[in-house]
Amino acid sequence: MAGAAPTTAFGQAVIGPPGSGKTTYCLGMSEFLRALGRRVAVVNLDPANEGLPYECAVDVGELVGLGDVMDALQLGPNGGLLYCMEYLEANLDWLRAKLDPLRGHYFLFDCPGQVELCTHHGALRSIFSQMTQWDLRLTAVHLVDSHYCTDPAKFISVLCTSLATMLHVELPHVNLLSKMDLIEHYGKLAFNLDYYTEVLDLSYLLDHLASDPFFRHYRQLNEKLVQLIEDYSLVSFIPLNIQDKESIQRVLQAVDKANGYCFGVQEQQSLEAMMSAAMGADFHFSSTLGLQEKYLAPSEQSVEQEAMQL
Repeated sequence: MAGAAPTTAFGQAVIGPPGSGKTTYCLGMSEFLRALGRRVAVVNLDPANEGLPYECAVDVGELVGLGDVMDALQLGPNGGLLYCMEYLEANLDWLRAKLDPLRGHYFLFDCPGQVELCTHHGALRSIFSQMTQWDLRLTAVHLVDSHYCTDPAKFISVLCTSLATMLHVELPHVNLLSKMDLIEHYGKLAFNLDYYTEVLDLSYLLDHLASDPFFRHYRQLNEKLVQLIEDYSLVSFIPLNIQDKESIQRVLQAVDKANGYCFGVQEQQSLEAMMSAAMGADFHFSSTLGLQEKYLAPSEQSVEQEAMQL
């Protein structure tokens, strides 16, 4: 890269709590992008991530290992992970030396799942901020397990965490409800799917909580939390089924819009060919639209069908 003109690069910082599907997302999104013709480099920033299912272009484990830190400093997994991120922050020259030869690739950063790294600890935010100084345009892709929608109290907690993450990370942001293909295993939703993705009038959630003897005592606290979320009016979600190409396409469009990525004619042709082929038997799960129809009332289904015909 010596003497070469700087080239703007694009990518996604994939964040979210443990078990939300970040590594699976990186695998599925990387395969989808390669099918479109993009050159993809997946970067593992999680020193606790072992047995990676994707081809890893850069692995932070080469710089610092969680097990070594825990043994040497007598730290637990949480403290050790924080130390690893602070160590990476102090050695960003190593990361830049690894990323510079990959200019021209689309980056996927598989980040640690420790929540405090994205809500109040400064190391990961500092790393993202420095990468933007290297002319790397990132979008934070925040994954949340969709089964939290079935519990009003947990969903309010997820909204608060998502809002705190958006304010702390300071990147263009896309929130995803992951594992939509499994949501039916947790029971029927109390409201239509749009209610959760668009984060509509949250007073209905308070009414559900009021019926619970435990949460009835915390109504005022929940009202203040809901008011805070609605005052910022920042949080919304895109449903994701990583095995559904249409679902991945919607996510990618939102991410590309957020960080300003523009694709050429060849990629558009690849996308059209892929989506036309996707109507065949390679769909193992129902599409997100099918999930929406499942949880919509019959009257609302007819309205949507009429709108699609128009």
